Amino acid sequence: MIRVLLVDDQHLVRAGLRMLCESDPGIDVVAEADNGRDAVRLVDELRPDVVMMDLRMPGMDGTTATARIRAAHPACRVVVVTTFDDDDHLYPALAAGACGFLVKDAAPADLLAGIHRAAEGTARSAPGCCAAWWTGPSAPASRRRAVNCRG
Repeated sequence: MIRVLLVDDQHLVRAGLRMLCESDPGIDVVAEADNGRDAVRLVDELRPDVVMMDLRMPGMDGTTATARIRAAHPACRVVVVTTFDDDDHLYPALAAGACGFLVKDAAPADLLAGIHRAAEGTARSAPGCCAAWWTGPSAPASRRRAVNCRG
């Protein structure tokens, strides 16, 4: 069973993610948070396998929370779920330790597959993600980066 923490400041988004996750018998949503500070605290308390993390939230943002979570709990995988598919938002989250990205308009099956790949340690990104800029052959050498989800 993959233990998942959902982090997004929009209640409706969290509710939709929860319903989608609960449709997969291999996923258990252990908690929800509406900001990065609570996400860090809940990871300390509950030790989820995967955190689905929004980037822009009041208080502590998702990139800062990702860095703190990965520093304290290297085995915890963070997958960013965001509306922003540009370098200015994605690259800092990668540098903070996120192992995958999904845009919020990704297909439900892609989101579930992203959770499974992250838990397995094989996530890089899922369809619907703007990831070619950091992994593709056209990416500048300074931006190419292999993401290691194994901790």
